[in-house]
Amino acid sequence: MEDKSLRRIKTASLILFLLYMGCIQLAAQEAPRKYVALKTAEPLSIDGKADEPSWFNAKWSNDFIDIEGIKKPRYKTRMKMLWDDTYLYFFAQMEEPHIWGTLKQRDTVIFYNNDFEIFIDPDGDTHNYMEFEMNALNTVWDLFLTKPYRNQGKVLDSWDIQGLKSAVQIDGTLNISNDIDRGWSVEIAIPWSVLTEASNNNKPPKNEFWRINFSRVNWDFELTDRRYSRKKGKNGKYLPEYNWVWSPQGVINMHEPEHWGYVYFSTKKLDVTDFEIPQDDQIKRYLYNLYRRLLNSGDAFDAVKLEVSNLSKIIADEEIKVSIEEHGSGWNLFTQSPFTKRILMIKEDGKFLSKEN
Repeated sequence: MEDKSLRRIKTASLILFLLYMGCIQLAAQEAPRKYVALKTAEPLSIDGKADEPSWFNAKWSNDFIDIEGIKKPRYKTRMKMLWDDTYLYFFAQMEEPHIWGTLKQRDTVIFYNNDFEIFIDPDGDTHNYMEFEMNALNTVWDLFLTKPYRNQGKVLDSWDIQGLKSAVQIDGTLNISNDIDRGWSVEIAIPWSVLTEASNNNKPPKNEFWRINFSRVNWDFELTDRRYSRKKGKNGKYLPEYNWVWSPQGVINMHEPEHWGYVYFSTKKLDVTDFEIPQDDQIKRYLYNLYRRLLNSGDAFDAVKLEVSNLSKIIADEEIKVSIEEHGSGWNLFTQSPFTKRILMIKEDGKFLSKEN
């Protein structure tokens, strides 16, 4: 009897634990992080130090978390942002006991080294977004994606950020293996003239928000003749990388832009104020949850379509029901917002639209 009771207790505990972990996972998917970027009060020198007064006044972000939103990373990472009428500025600080880098050619696959990455979707429609990566050698990779990989988008690898400024500051030694380093920091300035090419406005988004996320790729390493390289397992293949991000994705995939965080560009220089994510964006997140189910349904599309059409969700005390329309070139998932009366729609290719009814 005691053994059966003990098994029941263990089983119940396991179920409660799994439910708890599921709640954490759901929270990671449902709650993108927010950041208020202040306007700089003086010109900034891009040297990797971020020692101007405006940087001191800028608030640190939350510490980065594992990409799925559950595990705490081995090393601390955090970032700050500022802006002026010409540039959008980034500063990131990364703990790292062994700072190394081998890639020196621009537009090579930088995440084969430890790196820092920025993802920017100005319109928040998941299409036409930018990716930027750099390593501890200040080697950069900038690219433009017309759509996420799941939607067979094109990757414009020859696209460059004209007027980019970047710098690295090493707190320790670079590529020296017989000591322990403290970390490295990066400072980046990207011209608005480049960033706004993918938005609906050619001006900085004053008192508006963009969808942005950050990732830090970190590898286990091995030494050969005191030279760093990615570590391989017993099967001869590289061990998987660690992905640490600002706003958790809920999946090991940075290319689901609907999970990215919200960055609000305040015209204030000192006062850090919070902002509310619009209620329509809460509906938008729900629509993308359903969209991913439809997109991945395969031969079961009709069954999933019926299931999704019968679902509803309460958002800010309003019931949200969705519809699916099929047409000659695909299908659309949509609903009418009870808050703005606008039609919120995701097309089959993943593009989000918000339009007057």
